Amino acid sequence: MMKPVAVIFGVNGFLGRYLARHWTRSGYEVVAVGRSQRGWGGDGMFLPWDGKNPGPWELALEGAAVVVNLAGRSVNCRYDGKNRRAILESRIDSTKAIGAAIRKCRKPPGLWINVGTATYYRHAEDGPQDEWRGEPGDGFSADVARRWEEVFFGDATPAAVRKIVVRTGMVMANEKDTAFAILKRLAQFGLAGAMGSGDQRVSWIHIRDWLDALDFLLANPLLDGVFNLTAPECPTNRRMLDLLREKVAMPLGLPTAEWMIALGAFLMKTEPELVLKSRWVEPARLIDEGFVFRWPQWSNAVEDLLTREGLAGHFRESSRRSMGLRAWAQA
Repeated sequence: MMKPVAVIFGVNGFLGRYLARHWTRSGYEVVAVGRSQRGWGGDGMFLPWDGKNPGPWELALEGAAVVVNLAGRSVNCRYDGKNRRAILESRIDSTKAIGAAIRKCRKPPGLWINVGTATYYRHAEDGPQDEWRGEPGDGFSADVARRWEEVFFGDATPAAVRKIVVRTGMVMANEKDTAFAILKRLAQFGLAGAMGSGDQRVSWIHIRDWLDALDFLLANPLLDGVFNLTAPECPTNRRMLDLLREKVAMPLGLPTAEWMIALGAFLMKTEPELVLKSRWVEPARLIDEGFVFRWPQWSNAVEDLLTREGLAGHFRESSRRSMGLRAWAQA
């Protein structure tokens, strides 16, 4: 019996590595597509592409169970003219290329998922933004998110192909160079106090819940459209960092003023918006459809994340009860 095929574009990033490992272990024949094999975890068959032109990778889409597009230039950079073009064009071009390849298929894929961003919504400190009542944001990042989705949903793919955009929050995994690893290190050195006002909301999701949510969408053939992939609890920046410091047994947390964030972002060649924008995003559709989060709350998620490190650590069953570093130190 042939295994169902899952094609993952942009497999070089950490989400691609985790998804490829997860679906390989779940019994899928994974085809990993990327600009190079650098960063690829080795799961599945690798096919190269340039992000916009036809190639041998198109053959993998024939009869595939699911196609996931994670491709796109990282937003962790300065938003100068060159990077703005690369951020937008890498998302638009990859989406158009995949759509064109799907239209050539005699047996098109059953599901096409584009992994979008929770930055689609406006800066919100006054209430959550869900798929029904959420308001689009202003500025470059929100404009990219909107235009990206317009190209995706506007593509004339066959009606049999389900299409879903997952507006994803900050995905948390104890993996080198990810958001959680950076925040953990700041907390351990007493530097994770409130950033800016500290009142901005942080939309996040545990890597396992993110993977489970994709499984859920794949397994429910009547679902399509837009889904927010964020945890139900959306803490303020201050609360999130307070809890993180508690779990790593660090009572000190030096705050960071907005001007310091702006200066640091300039020196690190990134944008202060990544820290200061309030993303209060609610996964209303997932909850309404019956999806159950393993880690709906930040406190419990942190406890689990601290027991796992790296790709291998996240794909093993924890042999000890997750209780945080402070409790271990006191044991």
